[in-house]
Amino acid sequence: MMDPFEKFIIRDELTLKRYRRFKRNRSAVISVWIFMAMIFFSFTAELWSNSAPHMMKYNGTLYFPLVKDYHPSVFGREDIQVMDYRSLEMGPSDWAIWPLVQWDPYESNKYVDTYPSAPTRYNLLGTDDRGRDVFSRLLYGFRYTFTYAVGVWILTYIIGCAVGAAMGYLGGRVDLFGMRVIEVFESIPSFFILITIISIFNPNMVLLILFSVVFNWTHISHYMRGQFLSLRKREYVEASKSIGASHRRIIFNHILPNALTPIVTLSPFAIAGNIYGLSTLDYLGLGLRPPTPSWGELLGQAQNYFTIADWLVWYPAGALVLTMSLLININLAVRDAFDAKAAVG
Repeated sequence: MMDPFEKFIIRDELTLKRYRRFKRNRSAVISVWIFMAMIFFSFTAELWSNSAPHMMKYNGTLYFPLVKDYHPSVFGREDIQVMDYRSLEMGPSDWAIWPLVQWDPYESNKYVDTYPSAPTRYNLLGTDDRGRDVFSRLLYGFRYTFTYAVGVWILTYIIGCAVGAAMGYLGGRVDLFGMRVIEVFESIPSFFILITIISIFNPNMVLLILFSVVFNWTHISHYMRGQFLSLRKREYVEASKSIGASHRRIIFNHILPNALTPIVTLSPFAIAGNIYGLSTLDYLGLGLRPPTPSWGELLGQAQNYFTIADWLVWYPAGALVLTMSLLININLAVRDAFDAKAAVG
């Protein structure tokens, strides 16, 4: 029986066979669902972890702090500049609907004596060295890590695929010159150059992605070059040329659809590598600007507090290992699904 995805989305028979082969790998399917759940909860983190209630009734008036900032004077507080809803004295008819975790990733817990503090029922995974909730910073941090990883992946694949396709399709001097350019980029100690550039410019998320793309596009270009070199001499390509088809039509209608295997099979590995790369930069203090939530930044704190705050090691490291394991598991299943020697499903 066809599932809705097969029935309404997949029209191509080969793609359907690959999808069914992927579905037969139960662990990969479970990994996809877990990874999608992580993305969902992180990008909707304000609903699950926040220092403001979703909605509340106070003195007979409804308020929605989740979507609107209220000045403390609205609640009769003239002594503070930012409203602390936990300190608000609620009357018998007042009520509030709170998220599951009542901390945002930037707020310090002022009710503990020392930082970092061990896990309690108020801070389920403990706090960092500034009293901020570790669970909240892990939850919010994944959205920044994933955004960086996907941004670098998309741009590197666009550039790398375009360069590799041009080299493979045109050949000759274009291929020769392109290979020399790629060799120059691959001979550069990219990680050290990247660290130097970042330390000079102190970039934001956009610049950090762009700097990373400069040194990461060459890998996929090799694969696309090889695909185009092997496919440009196929019979259907020669037939298209003989009837006067344009280069654009030949590339996008005939060669590129048959050259997508490296893009699809290597993408999960690329995203996993980018997640690891950003965590490494954050660990070194050269990634996202503080106080942006970051897994690598938590691991950097753990180096200073390992003997007294081991939760700063195990929880961020566990989140990183889980994410990498899910992506690798998905990638192996995708590779098997695209294997030309696999049994027809």
